[in-house]
Amino acid sequence: MRDFTMNEYRILCRQFSMFGYQVTTFIDYISSNVSKRIVVIRHDVDTCPENALVMAFMERDLGLKTTYYFRSEAPSYDEDIIRRIAMMGHEVGYHYEDLSHANGDFDKAIISFKENISKLRRICSVQTICMHGSPLSRWDNLQLWQHYDYHAFDVVGEPYLDIKFDEVLYLTDTGRSWKTANDNIRDQVESGFDYNFRHTSDIIRALENNTLPDKIMFNIHPQRWHDKYMPWLKELVWQNTKNIGKRILATRRQTMRLIT
Repeated sequence: MRDFTMNEYRILCRQFSMFGYQVTTFIDYISSNVSKRIVVIRHDVDTCPENALVMAFMERDLGLKTTYYFRSEAPSYDEDIIRRIAMMGHEVGYHYEDLSHANGDFDKAIISFKENISKLRRICSVQTICMHGSPLSRWDNLQLWQHYDYHAFDVVGEPYLDIKFDEVLYLTDTGRSWKTANDNIRDQVESGFDYNFRHTSDIIRALENNTLPDKIMFNIHPQRWHDKYMPWLKELVWQNTKNIGKRILATRRQTMRLIT
């Protein structure tokens, strides 16, 4: 069976409710009381906003509300799609990469951040942000908040900074696999959980066996999920190629750290 299809994602979402999990947005998780068993679903819309719209409709039809983080530029930024997703009741946030774009210039980056989040807020409410990994850049966008306070920009939260991942299991499809230690430059958290999933079906099986913790955050990249075979195959080949590049890059950076 092909993994990372829209149908597989639909099955995963249905299983949450079936086994007693409340699916919620990031803003609702950090701002209000939620049930004991919760799943925060966050979508990083790096590319292919059309897929994000398909997922948003699917979730709405299942009675779910999730979070969508959009970058400030094409191909992620599509005002019509952003507006439509927000009107369904989903949360929209800013997927920022201003420090990497500014090549480490913090003053330039914070000006860019303010301009970009303001642009997004002209479309819909934006209360939370989430960094874009920018794996080819030497700059980690999270470092911006070592110099500035995002609360000063009416931002309520940032998942990497405002979730206790020793209490919340973090599962990400980065690298087009749920087992991404070797294919993942920055989308990692410090966690005490020890799960070894490779396929989405492994997660569904864990749900059925009641072996998952009560609190989970998923990071879903819409461009990875396709029902039609050719787009699915294209994403598979392209992601595998990128994974090789990321492994080489990670090895080089580790070597440079040892040398210095």
